[in-house]
Amino acid sequence: MKIKEIHIRWVGIPFLALIMSMVYGLEQNETWTQKFLVSLFFTALFWNGAFLVFMYFRRRYPLIRQTPRRLILTMLWLSLFLIVGDFGGCVALGIKSIDQITQPAIVFDHTLKNFMAAGTIGILYECVYFFEQWKHTIQVNESLKNQQIRTQFEVLQNQMSPHFLFNSLNTLTALIPEDSDIAVEFTQKLSEVYRYILQNKEKELVSLKDEMDFVEAYVFLLKMRYPENLTLKTSIDQDYYGFYIAPLTIQMLVENAIKHNTISKTHPLHISIYVENGESVVVKNNLQKKTVIEKSTKTGLANIQKRYEYLGDKKIDIITTAHNFMVAVPLIDVIHHKEIELISE
Repeated sequence: MKIKEIHIRWVGIPFLALIMSMVYGLEQNETWTQKFLVSLFFTALFWNGAFLVFMYFRRRYPLIRQTPRRLILTMLWLSLFLIVGDFGGCVALGIKSIDQITQPAIVFDHTLKNFMAAGTIGILYECVYFFEQWKHTIQVNESLKNQQIRTQFEVLQNQMSPHFLFNSLNTLTALIPEDSDIAVEFTQKLSEVYRYILQNKEKELVSLKDEMDFVEAYVFLLKMRYPENLTLKTSIDQDYYGFYIAPLTIQMLVENAIKHNTISKTHPLHISIYVENGESVVVKNNLQKKTVIEKSTKTGLANIQKRYEYLGDKKIDIITTAHNFMVAVPLIDVIHHKEIELISE
């Protein structure tokens, strides 16, 4: 794009200089060649100078929402540059004396014509820049949406996998003759888990309360396999239940803790879920890494990060210490983040 812009600029400078020569017309004792060369000098000076001003403020304020500020500052500095450059060039080339360039009529005439030329070029630059930003935004959004769709499918596929269902049914089969009441509760929790997944797989956000109810049911199923070796401690004030997170986020973090850590009587796994500083929900587990990890379904931290990028430049924090592993997921207040739009309420 830079090479193309340079070509357009250096082809456009003599063309615009020719037009400006005709607009200004010949002055006394001036030839068309002199008029064109002077016009070429000022056109090159103003176009290249304006280009530098535009590029500086684009780098300084690159976002679309910063457009009003960028345009205002660009116009202020461009105005100053055009006035100083025009009068300085006239004096330097001996075209006009200082007394002449300070006359109101001459000031107005020169400034008006320079602004017409610079304004035309500026509009072209801004239209191209806005179009490129718009196209880039669409591409980024489409990429993130595709990632969101892939993540949702992988999460659903993971939870509905034959392996997970097979283990759950085996546990249920063992419970039925031993304790029918627990078997009934297990069946209800299993139903809650699958219902939650099916109801929320296409949503961008769910309430923290709904997610925590789901996690409690999910961990209940897991504790049938690890009755005394897996503990879950939650300490979340009800005031935070009205906040939102991406669905299945906490469940995936709990699943990762189980997948990547040893669980046994001698090495029980302790998982804690709590809110920190009123801004993030933290999933923390003691670190006791497995030497051999089961095959990944790619629904881990990378996908959670991508989902929160899609939700508006949100970032998760990952902290590893000698004894613990923690992931802090941002809580989202939809009242103060109206740009986030829930899908399939």
